[in-house]
Amino acid sequence: MCGALRASDAGKKAVLMGWVNRRRDLGSIIFIDLRDRTGVTQVVFNRENSAAHDKAEQLRNEFVIAVIGTVKLRDKDTVNKNIATGEVELIVEELRILNDSKQLPFLPGDTVLPNEEMRLKYRYIDLRRDAMQFNIETRHKVSKAIRDYLSSQGFFEIETPFMTRSTPEGARDYLVPSRVQPGSFYALPQSPQMFKQILMISGFDKYFQIVRCFRDEDFRADRQAEFTQIDLEMTYPRVETVWGVVEGFLTAAFKAAGVDIKTPFPRMSYDEAIRKYGNDKPDMRLPAMVDIREALTPEELEELTTKFRMRKEFPVQLIRIPHAGDISGTERRTIGTYGAYNHVQGPAFVQLMTDPKRFAKDYAALSEKVAAFAKVEADDLWLLAGAANKPENAAVMDQDVQHFCEKCGFLRLDLAQKYASKHKAFEKIGDVAKDYRFLWVSDFPMFDWEKEEKAWMPAHHPFTTLHEEDFAKLEANIDSARDPKSPLGEIRALAYDVVLNGTELGSGSIRIHRQDVQRKIFQALGMSDEEAKARFGFFLEALEYGTPPHGGIALGLDRIVMILTGAESLREVIPFPKTARAVDLMVDAPSPATEKQLKELGLLIKKAT
Repeated sequence: MCGALRASDAGKKAVLMGWVNRRRDLGSIIFIDLRDRTGVTQVVFNRENSAAHDKAEQLRNEFVIAVIGTVKLRDKDTVNKNIATGEVELIVEELRILNDSKQLPFLPGDTVLPNEEMRLKYRYIDLRRDAMQFNIETRHKVSKAIRDYLSSQGFFEIETPFMTRSTPEGARDYLVPSRVQPGSFYALPQSPQMFKQILMISGFDKYFQIVRCFRDEDFRADRQAEFTQIDLEMTYPRVETVWGVVEGFLTAAFKAAGVDIKTPFPRMSYDEAIRKYGNDKPDMRLPAMVDIREALTPEELEELTTKFRMRKEFPVQLIRIPHAGDISGTERRTIGTYGAYNHVQGPAFVQLMTDPKRFAKDYAALSEKVAAFAKVEADDLWLLAGAANKPENAAVMDQDVQHFCEKCGFLRLDLAQKYASKHKAFEKIGDVAKDYRFLWVSDFPMFDWEKEEKAWMPAHHPFTTLHEEDFAKLEANIDSARDPKSPLGEIRALAYDVVLNGTELGSGSIRIHRQDVQRKIFQALGMSDEEAKARFGFFLEALEYGTPPHGGIALGLDRIVMILTGAESLREVIPFPKTARAVDLMVDAPSPATEKQLKELGLLIKKAT
């Protein structure tokens, strides 16, 4: 391989094959940097060997060649310390041109890259770049480490179908028309959820799969139409059992990429995450928000909230960005315009106190007390955020407080993105590329109210079980699927997410293993027995045949590799991704079907409305 030769190989015969990475013609001597995925070796054509030298004059970038020659030590003043093969070169005796290349739209070695559409159209060239080779190699190492670990723990890797039936997973399905069953469709799986639960019913007590899944949803930097997840399920687990398995394979995966992580991961309830971070996937590299009301006397709280027109029934959150306090007055005043942002508008409008220096001048004792309570350092950027007063002084609902905390959480992340990076705060907190802050978030709501549907919907999926002490609440409110004020929103699921640096890596839960409970969940979602049978009859029937308790999780492999490689989007770690418009530019997909194909499938294309 082109990256294999070392000084100890001097004097040996060698055959190298690869791409011409660079060509330098000095007349009597031609230097070629020959590249494959392992590295680069300098090969030399001397005029003394006229046949090889003359042929080498034809070589251009990205020609594929084979060379036979003798390994020679470079002169000391020509050693290249930047590459592993830099002490040697190959003196060529024979050259074979295996294939030529027309002029490329860009070169793998270019330091300035073309736009992403160009890179995706010519993905086979883009994948030759060192960065992409590293990303895909890291993906391989991570996948192998996960497989090895789970296999060592007694898990079987079992494949589940790609062509199945449509099920509710929170996004649109990709449908595949059936030729032999006209008018019927398969769906590509959003996850193997029901199949892995059926595997537990079937006696395979530990299952895993690194599996391709499909969702027809709008794209973001961390979303793709087809993606890969690490899927696992096990029987008789406690929540902590699943967590231990996940922490084990993540330790192995990160180790394969040269990173040591600490376990066990910290744990936090959903309610605590919302209250402290305004987010159910908090970035733990930044400090939590602090409700300073606990530090104040009733008189001080009254004075503060009156002065800044805040509602004292709501938290008064101190948001702190470490080591970012040296911003200008203009920048500080700009923070006050955050109230105009969409995510801080609404019923819990955020009222900001953005000038701690003025606050310290006017309220010295109070300022000192607040800063000490929240552990504010001298060079920190900090501000207070409270809920703006309402003329009607409406009663405070739990969802109002949650909504307010979520808005403060958005503000916290915006400030961190804008000022922490600018003032290198993250470098003092910890190197962004190496500071991995994992977290388990648990006890999610069982149901979320969907305004568009005007109904309670499963927060995770409808196969998640709930805390035993919440069963009575489910029974009492089982027919209130259309009531936004129903206590269904207070029921807690045995669901959990694993989070890393503000990114959700995966979600899981303990599942429902009894048919009577599963039917009640469907009923609470407003689903009739007939509808439940039509959509999930096979699964409900399977639950009647001795289903053991079981649970599991699914993590996004693409997201893990994206974080490990420092990539900015999933497209950098997926060999053949789609664009933001769900298009594969290289193969020009999707593409229209032929009239013959449509006729065989019994389909007629009509313009979408």
